[in-house]
Parts: sequence; C-alpha cells; structure tokens
Amino acid sequence: MDRIGRWETIEDVLASLHTGQWFTFTDVDNKTYSNLTILDNSKDKPTEKELTDALAKQQSDFDSQAYARSRRPQYPNIGDQLDDLYKEGAFSTSMTAKIKKVKDDNPKG
Repeated sequence: MDRIGRWETIEDVLASLHTGQWFTFTDVDNKTYSNLTILDNSKDKPTEKELTDALAKQQSDFDSQAYARSRRPQYPNIGDQLDDLYKEGAFSTSMTAKIKKVKDDNPKG
C-alpha cells in the first residue's frame, strides 16, 4: 500500500482478506502469484485472476475518490458545521431540542 492508502500489489489484497499470517511468499523480493504460499489450511488460495481483479477494482475505486480526499481538509470543522446548523435552525424541532439540551447542559465557560 502506498503512503496515501492506494493498494499496489496482490499482497495488499491478500492482507485484506483474512487476519493473521495466513500466507507468505517463497521469494520476499519477488511477491508474485507464482511465489504465493498459503500457510493456513483452512483458507483457500485465491486465483491469480481474483487477486488481480480485486487489486484493479480497489485502485479504480480509490482513484475515483480523489476529489473527496482533496475536499476533506477544506471543509469546516464538523463542530462548526453542527453549530451553524443549530444556529440557523436547519434541524427538525426534535433535533434542535436535543442539541439545545446539550448546549444548555454544557454552557460555554
């Protein structure tokens, strides 16, 4: 997995399938399907196609969410958003009452 969470190899797919050390590679410098060994007999060895398809799908899904990762740090703090919703009256009456109770029970210092 790269530093921002995008899967890079079939090892990333394998690590997501089960917990614990259930697989290994016979050549740790060449982590290819042909070097894949299943250590846990209760686990089935996925096919190479299953692994490469899962890797391609995760990479595609990850890439399609680039806009969301770019937006996230630009949004106002969730507390500020909720406070603004409360002050502007955008919540239902019951939600406004719940938030008002929290605010009344915990006033600003």
